[in-house]
Amino acid sequence: MPAAEPCFWSRSDPVLGAYHDTEWGFPVRDDVRLFEKLCLEGFQAGLSWLTILKRREGFRAAFAGFDFRTVAQFGTEDVERLVLEPAIIRHRGKIVSVLNNAARAIELSREFGSLAAYFWSFEPPASARPARMTEEAVRQMTTCEEARRLSKDLKRRGWTFVGPTTVYAFMQAMGLVNDHVETCPVREPARAARAVMGLPPG
Repeated sequence: MPAAEPCFWSRSDPVLGAYHDTEWGFPVRDDVRLFEKLCLEGFQAGLSWLTILKRREGFRAAFAGFDFRTVAQFGTEDVERLVLEPAIIRHRGKIVSVLNNAARAIELSREFGSLAAYFWSFEPPASARPARMTEEAVRQMTTCEEARRLSKDLKRRGWTFVGPTTVYAFMQAMGLVNDHVETCPVREPARAARAVMGLPPG
């Protein structure tokens, strides 16, 4: 039996290791955290997750803790302020995207009762997951059918920076899929946390 070893991507930096051990893959039903993660995945496009993770507190301060109801009220002056904010990635298009997506998040929460109810409706069935979650399998899984459907639906609703690869990374992080490798000691705690969470109320 292989020795217990954490996921390959988490071993290159202590910041990634701590994130992997305590957050990645554990199910999240808090709307603000779900919105934050999807926004940060958008900022990651073309960059490494470590780059974003090291700036996460700066992002939180800049975007009002990612309270989407507050961010939706940001205007042109806020965009100009954020473009000059050194604590975040100063990409105008991605900044504008967060403001746009905040307004779309309000619409979603009104329609479905919560963002969690909407996002978790795209959770893949167990039968759709690989039989063995090896390192090779995880490396090859950059998206899935449910991520493609979620991406398409978000785009239809006016969201931006939500391509299928970005959406799949969001699903991995928020526990909609458990992509901890079989040898990872965090895989079972993440699975157990999903088992007791149940489905978010609508």
